Amino acid sequence: MLMAVGAIIAGLILLVWSADKFVEGAAATAKHLGMPSLLIGMVIIGFGTSAPELAVSAMAAADGNPGLALGNGYGSNITNIALIVGLTAIIAPIAVHSQVIRKELPLLVVLTLIAGAQLIDGELSRLDGWVLLAVFAAVMGWSIFQGLRGKDDTLAGEAEAQVIAHPMPLKTAIVWLVVGLILLIVSSRLLVWGAVTIAQALGVSDLIIGLTIVAIGTSLPELASALAAVKKNEHDLILGNILGSGIFNTLAVVGLAAAIEPLRVDPEVLYRDWTLMLALTVGLLLMGSGLTGWRRLVSRADGAVLLVVYVAYTGYLFSTVVSASTA
Repeated sequence: MLMAVGAIIAGLILLVWSADKFVEGAAATAKHLGMPSLLIGMVIIGFGTSAPELAVSAMAAADGNPGLALGNGYGSNITNIALIVGLTAIIAPIAVHSQVIRKELPLLVVLTLIAGAQLIDGELSRLDGWVLLAVFAAVMGWSIFQGLRGKDDTLAGEAEAQVIAHPMPLKTAIVWLVVGLILLIVSSRLLVWGAVTIAQALGVSDLIIGLTIVAIGTSLPELASALAAVKKNEHDLILGNILGSGIFNTLAVVGLAAAIEPLRVDPEVLYRDWTLMLALTVGLLLMGSGLTGWRRLVSRADGAVLLVVYVAYTGYLFSTVVSASTA
């Protein structure tokens, strides 16, 4: 058990670090190869914060642990909105003026509804997975098209700034790209092994482990980005990162896992986890459509509500574990 706990801790630390290095190397390599900064920002930087979720869910699906893969994808969305946005808003109310936010919030609601429709039959087939990946490709393609036409806003500019702020020699970039990718795979394997081992030892489903411990761990890049953005008063960047990650998790993370191995879906995933994920997304939409229009998105009071919801949800999950173990 202690070895499994150590594997989770080491895996999470290595996962976050390797994802950061992988993205740095990939962005610098793309820059040397002449890829436009805008595309680097939108595609590679956007991919970077969700690389841990993608790697862990793909590894879990390949290992035959569908609950862990699905729990990580949906749990990360719940953690991002309820915990990270809630905590960030309590520290500093999030005021957003970006046109991108206005588009991404309704889009995330629609994508969440599509994901829910696929869960009704109790399975995510390979076809479902490929559908999600196709929708993701379409969303990314449209975003890139809009960006190249100059209709993007400060979110792209912030991402570009991250790319060009610290130029890196090509050889160094390639080294970090390769090393980061290898360590990303190794750390994912370590994390999945530790999580599954603990789940089996405690008699807890890998779904619960994915929704809680693994989801929190793989959401650390989003938390770090949000706290850094608070210091810089870059409110658009906070919500842009969270919503972009939500789109990535809903489509690419879950879609890739299902494409690798069909996922059996327990009923509680639909009525408990997916329902909460939808409610939180709609809640953000309602918070931003008050009398002040789209200028105020999340106040300290809103953040407190989100945080209470997250604590209550996590507490409920652990209570089901305790009830099952004493039954």
